[in-house]
Amino acid sequence: MASLAKKRALGTGEEPEEDQEESSDEGIEGDSGDDDSDGSDEEINEEVTVDFEAHTISDSDCNGIKKLLKQLFLKANINLSQLTDLIIQQKHIGSVIRQADVPEDSDNDDDIDEVFGFISLLNLTERKGSECVEQIKELVLDHCEKCCPPSVAEQLNKILNDTTKPVGLLLSERFINVPPQIALPLHKQLQEEIAEAQRTNKPTGKCHFYIMISKTFKEAGKNNSTLRGGAPKKEELQFTNAEEEFFHEHAAVKFNYSVQEESDSCLAGRWSFDDVPMKPFRTVMLIPAKSIGPIMEKLREYLSI
Repeated sequence: MASLAKKRALGTGEEPEEDQEESSDEGIEGDSGDDDSDGSDEEINEEVTVDFEAHTISDSDCNGIKKLLKQLFLKANINLSQLTDLIIQQKHIGSVIRQADVPEDSDNDDDIDEVFGFISLLNLTERKGSECVEQIKELVLDHCEKCCPPSVAEQLNKILNDTTKPVGLLLSERFINVPPQIALPLHKQLQEEIAEAQRTNKPTGKCHFYIMISKTFKEAGKNNSTLRGGAPKKEELQFTNAEEEFFHEHAAVKFNYSVQEESDSCLAGRWSFDDVPMKPFRTVMLIPAKSIGPIMEKLREYLSI
């Protein structure tokens, strides 16, 4: 299928490093180590305006999507090649975002097809038995059993294995440099495609629940912090994709698990926002499909350009 532009979204942000996967598993830029700086300590803080376009997912997006999946799942035992193939096979749903106008002086042909982000929905119930799907379910349930009361783990296990009420894996990944405003047109496009899938009786239109795994952070060194009166201080959860906080508010089941040990060892001490060290987590959310309407209203309210 030709990769035709479906929707255009404008955003302001810095273009990602050429090799995001090597510099950081989260897409966060590390030290450049450039020997051409001639010892200068001058910091370059330049904002670059970039236009993005949303395109139908195609076979050429394989490497880009897999790279973004890797920054989400890190070292988890997930067959990312198979998961990428399943996403690409769904020609009727999902989008990738690319730069609208690649500079003429670009010396890299790959810039034209570089994937800056993608969104898709995979019906886990319909794909039951696929290796990557079973691995994702196992990952989620294992962490739920460790982090949640037995009743919550039992509830989640029952929902994930109830074939009468399918669960869809909602994937929305992008480089950290890409602004959150891009999420609004992507989610709007996805909901239109889900509505069309419902009309034509496709599996992606039949999901009763959505499950999301979000990249999140908490401030490091706060485990023993207390409020006045001796009550434990609650660690504030921060979302890498800011809009996913609205999904978190409507989640019927939600829990966090640490991925500190899965981060690259060379970057172990560099997770920070405003010079505050941060601990990386993944936040699992189970969202009823009926809650998507209110969530979309929030997205329109806060992300409209």
